[in-house]
Amino acid sequence: MPFISSDIEKKVFDFIKNEFDRLECSLQIINGVPDHIHCLFLLNQNKSLAEVLKQIKGSSSHWINQNDLTSSKFAWQTGYAAYSVSESLIKRVHSYIKNQKQHHLKKTFTQEYEEFIELHKLENG
Repeated sequence: MPFISSDIEKKVFDFIKNEFDRLECSLQIINGVPDHIHCLFLLNQNKSLAEVLKQIKGSSSHWINQNDLTSSKFAWQTGYAAYSVSESLIKRVHSYIKNQKQHHLKKTFTQEYEEFIELHKLENG
């Protein structure tokens, strides 16, 4: 659902950045569109990916609801997609995240996700 409107986006992204800092995970970039976000970060070697994302999603949902930033109760979807990125592709991924809004004017998240699953022969689910 498109809950992250342009009027709350900066507040939400700033909160999430602070959470990554608190977890000692270096956030390189965060961006998105109203129905999803992308984050490029360096995972703290003392934490699991699941632990970090549980904290980011849980604390940001709580904060968004506590501050009445959406008209109805906010929650992130169950699950997440996470991919490791080789050093040689970091600039390309950074650029992709930076240009999310323009990118999704051409292709929806669902279209992009389905193409990615097909291209890499992954199971959806």
